[in-house]
This record gives sequence, C-alpha cells and structure tokens, in this order.
Amino acid sequence: MSEDKARDRFVRLAESRVSKALKDIKLIGNLSNRSHYTYTDEDVKKINQALKRAVDDVRSRFDNKGDEEKEIFKL
Repeated sequence: MSEDKARDRFVRLAESRVSKALKDIKLIGNLSNRSHYTYTDEDVKKINQALKRAVDDVRSRFDNKGDEEKEIFKL
C-alpha cells in the first residue's frame, strides 16, 4: 500500500472512530442524570477507571506499538 493511501486510510478511520468514541463518551455522561438512573459512587469509580485504562492503553499503543488488550467492562 502506498504511503499516501495508508495515510488517507488512517485519517479516514481515525476521524470516524474518534468521533464515535467521543459521542459514546458523551452518552456515558448522560448516565449521570439521577432523575433517570440510580448508581453508586463505586459504579462511577469503576466507569472512570475503565475509561482511564482504555485511554492509557491507546497512548501506550501509539508510543510503544504495543499489542492490543481486550477488555470487557462490567460493574
């Protein structure tokens, strides 16, 4: 694959995937509405930790070209 095509593909996929991730993060934020949902401080802590780990993993993979780690989130 030529460098230009690889770059174009990266930009297209990065824009799409990051936009989707940002939208999904905003939707997670909607869960904070206590008039619609009941949750504990521990639930919030677990959500925040899972999101932080995922972002840290992305950073690490770009820095180190590391292997993908699959994680399933559960409260």
